Amino acid sequence: MGIFNLEAQSEPNQQTSDPTDKPSSEATTSTDPIQPKLKHPQPIASNESPVGPPTETHDPIESDPLKTLELKPKLIEALSTVFDPEIPVNIYELGLIYDVDVNAEGLVGIRMTLTSPGCPAAQTLPVEVKAKAKAVNGVSDAWVDVVWEPQWDMNKMSEAAKLQLGLL
Repeated sequence: MGIFNLEAQSEPNQQTSDPTDKPSSEATTSTDPIQPKLKHPQPIASNESPVGPPTETHDPIESDPLKTLELKPKLIEALSTVFDPEIPVNIYELGLIYDVDVNAEGLVGIRMTLTSPGCPAAQTLPVEVKAKAKAVNGVSDAWVDVVWEPQWDMNKMSEAAKLQLGLL
């Protein structure tokens, strides 16, 4: 997240027949008439804090052992395609997924954490995890709770993740 707010203004592409027309006094980032004009960057107020992860939590679901046995490997495979944008390792190998439960109707409950409460991907990772889980065949719905207990540390990473990051 940057410290500037760049707001794009889309204007219709206007063609003029007079080549001597001067650009408006509004600053743009491009002289190309097709590119949208951008206002001058506005600094974000220093008292604004980064938006944290969603805080909604769900009641535990009654896990069905057979449905969990059937779907958990597929869910792990799907969740292994989600990457922290700052670390080139998937979130499952990073140890960010704490629990995956499935009930008899195919509802999936996922408890996960983030590497830190100020994680820049706090808004996007849980949404992506939910979407990947819901896309698994046999899943009727999914929810994701971001939890902070136990706190994540590097010991939660798999050996493969540590090796990939050069920590072994």
